[in-house]
This record gives sequence, structure tokens and C-alpha cells, in this order.
Amino acid sequence: MKATQYETTQQEKLVAKQLATTTTINHNHLSVGTTKQQEIWGFGQTFNELGAVALQNASAKTREEIMDDLFKPGVGMNYSICRIPVGASDYAISWYSSDETPDDYDLVDFSIERDKKYLLPYIKAALKRNTDLKFSASPWSPPTWMKTKPVYNYGILKHDAKTQQAYANYFAKFIRAYDAEGVHISELYVQNEPQRNQKFPSCYWTGEELRDFIKNYLGPTFAKLGLKTDIWLGTINSPLEDTEMTEDKTTDYPVITETVLSDPEAYKYIKGVTYQWAGKSVLQRTVQSFPELNYLQSESECGNGKNTWTYAEYIFNLYRHYFNNGVNGYLYWNSVLNAGGESSWGWQQNSLISIDAESGTVTYNPEYYVMKHYAHFVKPGAHMLNYKGHLSGESIAFENPNGQVVVVMSNSMNNGRDISLEVKGEIFTAAIQAHSFNTFVIE
Repeated sequence: MKATQYETTQQEKLVAKQLATTTTINHNHLSVGTTKQQEIWGFGQTFNELGAVALQNASAKTREEIMDDLFKPGVGMNYSICRIPVGASDYAISWYSSDETPDDYDLVDFSIERDKKYLLPYIKAALKRNTDLKFSASPWSPPTWMKTKPVYNYGILKHDAKTQQAYANYFAKFIRAYDAEGVHISELYVQNEPQRNQKFPSCYWTGEELRDFIKNYLGPTFAKLGLKTDIWLGTINSPLEDTEMTEDKTTDYPVITETVLSDPEAYKYIKGVTYQWAGKSVLQRTVQSFPELNYLQSESECGNGKNTWTYAEYIFNLYRHYFNNGVNGYLYWNSVLNAGGESSWGWQQNSLISIDAESGTVTYNPEYYVMKHYAHFVKPGAHMLNYKGHLSGESIAFENPNGQVVVVMSNSMNNGRDISLEVKGEIFTAAIQAHSFNTFVIE
């Protein structure tokens, strides 16, 4: 077998090294097994308006190179699964929905004209590079007239049957409108972060409210119309700032999925669950209870716009956490933003790539390399493999459809380590530098 190591440090990026074989197992060792676990659908991002704006600040040549790097198979990230906001996300230029005419229960004024200006050109440029891209969609807020208070931020969906049915129809119209544009929505996530009242577009739901909306309105509507879009529960996060219970606040976030999935009439419409942010702490619980469903990480945690190496090391291990707990894929948030990554409501967030709005200068941030160490090498249709050894805490292993074994490994220590790697009975020796990201490809 042939084994190649690709190593990234703060000084050097994706340096390729050929590995020698050995007969000795090092103290720092990883043994990769042959037991296949969940299928990996791939990696991706969310399409947001501010990302589209940032790309326009680069030169035409650079913009094409970035899009090729993200979406063209075999070039860079090989993105295969992406998310689209239904109306405004918190990284929209301004807040909007597809129908803001008060009491328009028949959705006569429904329109995606706003999306045709920013989102759809961005999405179609990606589709041009990979016609097999799969898309999910999720709302941050319903149209304001459907909420108890007519605002995009905070609030809840009205509970009356007329509004609930109109909202189900709203989703159906969105899916059909995107289909007409050549963009098929394969999965609908009912609500972005339903357990948090946010200062940006949001809508709070309890588990009981989600259960009743899905089983009484959304599921039957999709079934009646014959829509080829799966309904997913998510994106599940947490009502708490962290996972430590320091006050007697709601504990609904661990059980919101179980409230819905334990109801057989709601369950029959649901094909998967997405988790993000503090939802990572209860992903395992849902996967253990409902292993027959599919799972995704739907939004990577997004930092403070400083794009530090230390934060990238944290994000590296989030990938590991989610895959080790059963997800089929991992979505970054904004791949591209203007330098500083500031939202329209004032939060600065990280991105894989930053573009200076004035000069057009492009910076590839540390998390770009984290994503590349996974997404460039682990192909759609791969499976996670079992593994063991002293390096397990910073490693993860996959087998690609062509039989390649891919091991992704970090070294968060302040010193380098000599390691050994065992794959299919053959042992390879390698060195990993301090604070490095590594991918090993065994042919």
C-alpha cells in the first residue's frame, strides 16, 4: 500500500510527504479497523446574501477561482450538500420574507424575487460547477404577519389553524418556486434554532408546537401535493448559553426531538434530524434512540471574526465530535465573507475565506484548512471506520467508495509527536508537528 501524509501548520499548508512502513507500533499509535459505520454524504455551507456580496468584491478571476475551489469536484472542498435560507437569515443584507402582505392567507403575493438578486445567482454558480449538489432549506422567521407580534426577531407562530395551514403552504410554494429555477430542495428543516428567541430573525417553538405543526399541517400538505422534499426536524440547538445547568431554565432542548419523534403521527413524516451549536451535547442521545434516521451537522460554530488558529483547532474537533456521534455530513456557515465578517445586526463571525471590501484582497483563514483536510479527501459515499489507539482522541477514519482509507488527525499539543498508523495489517510511521492538522491517505 501507498500512504501519503498532508500536513498543515501555521507556517506551511498541505505539505505532502510519503510515509515509510515499519514493523514497530509506536506508543502514539492509531489502528484503523474495517467495520463500516454511517455513510458520509459530504460537506457544504449555507448560501447567504452577505456571502454573495463579499464575492462581488473580488476580481472576476479570483471569484471564479474561489467558486471552483468550493464547488468543482476534485479541485478543493468538493462541496456536495448546502443549505438555503427561506427568507432572511441573520446574514441577509436586510430582513425579509417571501410574502409580507398582511393576512395574505392564500399567498397571492408570494414571491422569491428578492432571492433572484443575491441568493439564486450564487446558488446557480455553484450548481454550474457541480450539478449533483443537494440542497436543504430552513427558515429563520415566518412572514411577520403569521407571528403573534409582527416582527422578524423574537416571537412565535400563531397557533390558529388558518395561519398554520398558510405556513405549510408557504413552504410548499417556496419549494416549487425554487424547483422552477432549477434548484431542487431535497430537505426542509422546519425552523432554524427553534429554542432561542433571537435579536435577529427567529421564531421560538416548543416540542409540542413542532409536533402538532408537522403532523397536522406540514406533513399532510407535502403528502397531498406529492412534493419530493423530505421533512427534517431541526436545526436543533439549545436555549442555554452553555451546557451547564446553572439556573432552573427549560430543559426542553434535550427532549424537543423526542417530543416530536415519540409521536407516531409526526414521526412518519420525518426523515432526519439536524443539530448545531449547543445541540451537539444531545446529538448522541437522539442517534441512540432513533438510529434509523439520518443526521446532519447543519451549522458550524462561527467565532468572533478574528479567525485564529486556536479557534480552528476547536472547530477541527467539532467535526470529529459530530461524525463520531453519527452525522452523515457537516455544513460550514459562511464560507466567504468580507474581512471582519460582520452581520447586518453587528456580530462579527469567522469564515473560511475573507475578502477585503476595498482592495479585493483574499485571505484563506485557518478554518479553510480544517475544512480542506476533511472535505477534499473524504468523498461523498464514504463510510466512517472504527479505530482505536492512543491517538483516537484527535483522529477519525473513513473509507472512500474507491477503497482509499483516509485518516484525519490533529496535534493540539505544544510538541511534535512520532506516531505509527496501522491500516489493513500494514504499519506506517510518521511525524506530526505541534498544533498541526494532518490527513493520511492510504491507497
